[in-house]
Amino acid sequence: MMIKMTINGDVVEVDVKPNETLLDVLRNKLYITGPKEGCGNGECGACTVIYNGKPINSCLVLAPEADGAEILTVEGLTKNGKLHPIQEAFIEENAFQCGFCTPGFIMSTKALLDRKKNPTREDIVEALAGNLCRCTGYQTIIRAVEKAAEKLGVKE
Repeated sequence: MMIKMTINGDVVEVDVKPNETLLDVLRNKLYITGPKEGCGNGECGACTVIYNGKPINSCLVLAPEADGAEILTVEGLTKNGKLHPIQEAFIEENAFQCGFCTPGFIMSTKALLDRKKNPTREDIVEALAGNLCRCTGYQTIIRAVEKAAEKLGVKE
């Protein structure tokens, strides 16, 4: 079946099977590789994208359900070759090691900062609870979110 979605601001049409996940379509048909399959069952957050304004695990959404959806992936944050302030903050705070989980953390951070302009540390921890990292400590990630909030002018 053909579905139409807006991905990173571009309208795309793609032929999908009823049992394909949004993650599979993003990666294997549209070659958008920021979202990763870490677990395939919604536990790790490596496949997090913003779907109609909310962070979701794209491995849990069947592609036909995404017909008409607006989807933002980590690739959509960079504009004219310039990194988004959240991406800059993650680099500045060394909030990654292997980088596999980083796009999911960045997208969860974007969703948090879009809805909460002055997040507390507890807000940050809660917003990132669905994202797992197996390589590095979470303190640098939390600091990166705090720095991103400052860069965006939303932290006091």
